[in-house]
Amino acid sequence: MNTQGIIGRIARAALTGLVVVASSLTGTSQAQVDRVTGRAFATRSEVIAKHGMAATSQPLATQVAIDVLKKGGSAVDAAIAANATLGLMEPTGSGIGGDLFAIVWDQKSRRLYGLNASGRSPRALTYDAMAAELAKLDRSTIPPTGVLPVSVPGAVDGWFELHAKFGRLPMKDVLAPAIGYAEEGFPVSELIAYYWQRGVIALSKQPGGFRDTYSINGVGPAKGDIVRNPDLARTYRLLASKGRDGFYRGDVAERIDRFFRENGGYLRKEDLAAHRSEWVTPVSVNYRGYDVYELPPNTQGIAALQMLQLLEAYDLRSMGHNSAEALHLMVEAKKVAFEDRARHYADPDFAKIPLEALLSDEYASERRALIDTARAQKRIPAGNPKIDEGDTIYLTTADAEGNMVSLIQSNYRGMGSGIVVPGLGFGFQDRGELFTMEKGHPNVYAPGKRPFHTIIPAFIMKDGKPWLSFGVMGGAMQPQGHVQIVVNLIDFGMGLQEAGDAARWQHDGSSEPTGERMTAGGFVFVESGVPWEVVRALEGRGHDVRTDVGGYGGYQAIMRDHARGVWFGASESRKDGQASGY
Repeated sequence: MNTQGIIGRIARAALTGLVVVASSLTGTSQAQVDRVTGRAFATRSEVIAKHGMAATSQPLATQVAIDVLKKGGSAVDAAIAANATLGLMEPTGSGIGGDLFAIVWDQKSRRLYGLNASGRSPRALTYDAMAAELAKLDRSTIPPTGVLPVSVPGAVDGWFELHAKFGRLPMKDVLAPAIGYAEEGFPVSELIAYYWQRGVIALSKQPGGFRDTYSINGVGPAKGDIVRNPDLARTYRLLASKGRDGFYRGDVAERIDRFFRENGGYLRKEDLAAHRSEWVTPVSVNYRGYDVYELPPNTQGIAALQMLQLLEAYDLRSMGHNSAEALHLMVEAKKVAFEDRARHYADPDFAKIPLEALLSDEYASERRALIDTARAQKRIPAGNPKIDEGDTIYLTTADAEGNMVSLIQSNYRGMGSGIVVPGLGFGFQDRGELFTMEKGHPNVYAPGKRPFHTIIPAFIMKDGKPWLSFGVMGGAMQPQGHVQIVVNLIDFGMGLQEAGDAARWQHDGSSEPTGERMTAGGFVFVESGVPWEVVRALEGRGHDVRTDVGGYGGYQAIMRDHARGVWFGASESRKDGQASGY
């Protein structure tokens, strides 16, 4: 008798029954039948550890963070070490030529801290001077490459601000692993190699040292190639010995000043010396009993909060995960929130931002009336709340004391502007591209101003306790990704890994802070895990549905289980990343 065959048929029948039950409970017709780690596309189980956890977009950077934690470093030490390593290994989305934002849970004071480490535009580059430069290029918008979109890099000052408040180990120990990899070399991982090669093709003709720093015989490295960056190692050593002033003053600042003067740029050593990060208070809304935190403008974080407020009035769970009904409402909520994003989000030092009004229940009710539950909107007006006088990397860490860090860092477009000052080993961001030249707009270009920022870390509290540190990298996808993660976890009860691996959607074509306006409803991109019948139903509601390779973000997360005293970690399958603990 073939007992193995009988047992196999019984097991398959039992599993099929379980799937039917799961489908009826969750409202999904796409429940997985070949795995036990999640109903909806989970690629693996979560990582669970007792003492500490790290999740980054590159496994070697995750290991660096864990090593720092094991040596007695704090969550902030581990985050800085990982960020420095990613600036070397993933220059396609990060580096010390870019900006940084972070949310930190400090267990000792039992409070959240927010850090805005974004830089300002050059003070010598006036609006009229920028307009004249654009006229030479026959452009009306700031270009993505070259010297014009470069603003002051804020990441290094962000590291030292975080370290001064929450660090334990000396900075030389924190930066040592990245320095070692830069000098000895590291193997390039698969997805990073793909974007690195594209970056080299696009940016190698820019003035300066980009080609010498980032190419191997003129081409980007392939998966598995060993890459060294001795110039970056020297710059990191300077930071380790001289602190933030090793970057913003002295020889590095002089070399940056000289290069930009010689190549028609406007960034000066005075801009670098004047830079300071800003500690800010994270803002939140309550979504079904969970307090979801983002950072205030000049970031786009409150777009995620506005979307959640709009969606809280709907019973998404009963509609089913990635059903046409649920996706339609989420896309329309995104359109509404992004109209306010385009109109109101800017540097608060230059514009009055109606933050409290934008996040009020009354305003959410007013704006919710613009959502048609049956049809996709082609145009949506921006609201008028009253004022009462990517490419990016995301990482998260947690330590044995209960401290948590949610940190995001970016060059903006992949490898940034393409500007590399020879001998320094890093590229400069092109964040200034996100200014508009539309006079009177809150985000209009001005000297000494911080541009609108897409990068946003997130954090969730439950019953006054830290619950989740997470982020989804990827330009305008970020608030959309944040909302999908929150909904997957809270509305659909997914596990931490499953919530990130589940198929995503992305709406493109909304109005933008750079001046573009939505005129035809935009496009909805969906991943292959969204059922075909759902795509057809969305098209029937008037959505222009498309598919795309990539572009759906990259997620890392750490969750605290207070009852059992353990950490859960997740890093999704769309990136090269890894979560690890000890």
